[in-house]
Amino acid sequence: MALALIAGFSLPVRAHDQQLEPVVVTSKRPTAKTILREDVVTTETISARDIEKSGATTLTEALDKRPGIAMQTECSICNVRNVVLNNLPGRYTTVMIDGIPIFSSVSSAYGLDSVSLGGIERIDIARGAGASLIAPEALSGSVNIVTRRPMTNELQYTQQIGSYGQLQSAWFGARVFTGGAVTANVSRNQHNTVDGDGNDISEYSGYRRNLGGLGFFADDLGGFKVRGRLDVVSEKRNGGALGRDAAGIKGDGAGNPFDWSKGAHGSPDSRGWVTPDGAGPDTLSNGQSGTVYNDGRAGMSEIIFTDRTQFIASGVKRLGEGSMRLAFGYAKHRQDSFYEKSTYIADQRQTYVELSTQQPLGETLVTGGFNYRYENLNSKGQSSDGMRNDGIDNYVYRTPGVFLQAYHSLFDGKLEANGSVRIDKHNVFGTITSPRLNLLWNHDEHLNSRIAVGKGFRAPTSFFEQDHGILDTTRVDRQISKPEVSHNASYTLAYAADRLSWVGSVNWNRIHDMALLDPNQTDPVTGQSVTRFTSADNPVTLLGGDVTATYKITSALEGTLGLERTRYSFDPGTLAFARPDKRVYLRLDYASGPWDVFSRATWTGSQDLARFYDYANNPRYNLDGTPKRDRSPSFWVVDLRGEYRVNKRWSAFVGLDNLFDFKQSDKESFLWVDRGGALDVTHIWGPNRGRFVYAGVKFAL
Repeated sequence: MALALIAGFSLPVRAHDQQLEPVVVTSKRPTAKTILREDVVTTETISARDIEKSGATTLTEALDKRPGIAMQTECSICNVRNVVLNNLPGRYTTVMIDGIPIFSSVSSAYGLDSVSLGGIERIDIARGAGASLIAPEALSGSVNIVTRRPMTNELQYTQQIGSYGQLQSAWFGARVFTGGAVTANVSRNQHNTVDGDGNDISEYSGYRRNLGGLGFFADDLGGFKVRGRLDVVSEKRNGGALGRDAAGIKGDGAGNPFDWSKGAHGSPDSRGWVTPDGAGPDTLSNGQSGTVYNDGRAGMSEIIFTDRTQFIASGVKRLGEGSMRLAFGYAKHRQDSFYEKSTYIADQRQTYVELSTQQPLGETLVTGGFNYRYENLNSKGQSSDGMRNDGIDNYVYRTPGVFLQAYHSLFDGKLEANGSVRIDKHNVFGTITSPRLNLLWNHDEHLNSRIAVGKGFRAPTSFFEQDHGILDTTRVDRQISKPEVSHNASYTLAYAADRLSWVGSVNWNRIHDMALLDPNQTDPVTGQSVTRFTSADNPVTLLGGDVTATYKITSALEGTLGLERTRYSFDPGTLAFARPDKRVYLRLDYASGPWDVFSRATWTGSQDLARFYDYANNPRYNLDGTPKRDRSPSFWVVDLRGEYRVNKRWSAFVGLDNLFDFKQSDKESFLWVDRGGALDVTHIWGPNRGRFVYAGVKFAL
């Protein structure tokens, strides 16, 4: 049995939920790599080495292309992305740093691309509602970024160049002193907009991203073992019209700078597109009824400036026979955005405070505590016709909560049980109780089973979490009286031996009162556009299974196979954005002498576009007036990376993502029109960037 070492005191318990930052001492690991931590809660881990081998430069890249875990792009122009666990909406994933939740739907929309990977020890992923004791709003699970405490002085530098004008420079330094350490990291990353079909409208947004951070560690500060970090982010991204001249693009509001005839099922007229119902205001060059575009570069551009400052700190101290933890987090987030002639400026502040303790009561380890979460949003906006709509999604949420968890080992350690309950007092939705039970059965030294059942809740925030761009609306009628609630159950079977390890899991999740937007309402008096923010009548249910197996082929070569299958039950229009039923993951890792070679191939099965995009009630058409395809084609994406260590300090690497240059725009445009010819940019099912080649050097001292 593993021992949890907390503030120098050992307790006979396997690490439970990382709540009090235990250091886990494990028995001898098998040669084959495993993906699970030795926790009662099923926790998958991505190590810093895995992140480096994949060539990831952002958190979103590090998490992508793994069974049960994916990144979902929700706009083909600005590329807002969310972390998707078990194929549930990204707003149901809670991202934490060192166990502190400090992101919201607004800040995660673009902010997750700006989480620095400098100084990370690992990323822990727990799938399932209520999997994190301190984050009940994680209806699909949580992602916890764990900062590495350096033990020696370090200096690291990475320089990378790539296709499409990609350029990254990253520095990380650490200074160790008696009783502590300090770190600093700086990263600058840029990428040009990418237009894959030649119509002068990008599918991959360009960006200029600057990150800076300071970390501090103290082994004994008034009896506390302390860690903390300060992060500052500044990003400018632009999508739609090509180029970096943000002011010029915003001011160009007339004429047609685009070629609508390009790409798959392009329009018969470069000036505009077909109106499928035949009632278009213009006549195209071939005589069809259509819409001639006349809104300049501004009408098809989304430009977002993001500034974020966040500070987190936590301390663990021995208290009696157990320990006590104090944690604090604060984030200030500002988004200044331009969405196709509309403007949206959001200022948000978040605060998190926690006091908890972990104590042995006989043979039972009990964790109890209190936390307080504060989140607000103040916005200003203007629709494309110049009408002000300031504050339409403002909110203030205050949520004090208490939690209690008990761990007990039975049958000489064969069975380990972890039960918990939270009670939150939400200022809008009232008192909410969230229970959870986790069981771990050790069949033998190689095989174990985990069963988890739980409940979680989430307070819907604003329409931004569902429609990232400002709506041309005068107000939002908030008709939500209940929080979103998830009931979840899962079973995981894990095996680990000398050459082979595998993990199989089945996950069931039912979401009640899913928040929905209806932008097609009008004010009965003024006739102006109104958006209704309400809840779904019926629950959304997902049943999924995945298995990942890793085999040590030779001492230098390791292979991994992953399979994923999901069944969906939902009313069309509730579970937005297409998702696959099946995925296959292949991976090879080779490490010998100075060489490290990484390769992976991901197969995505056909997606039911008609169902997810609700064609029955809202049919979608191509620019030439033909219907969008009912199902997407299946496709492979292959990534390769190789690194050679020249000496102890220098190494060089080269990589290639999307080897076969597969992109959605070759098959079907991200753009779509409705019956009346209204254009949108959210028909998404495949990669938005083709083959990407990069190379670089690394220095470590």
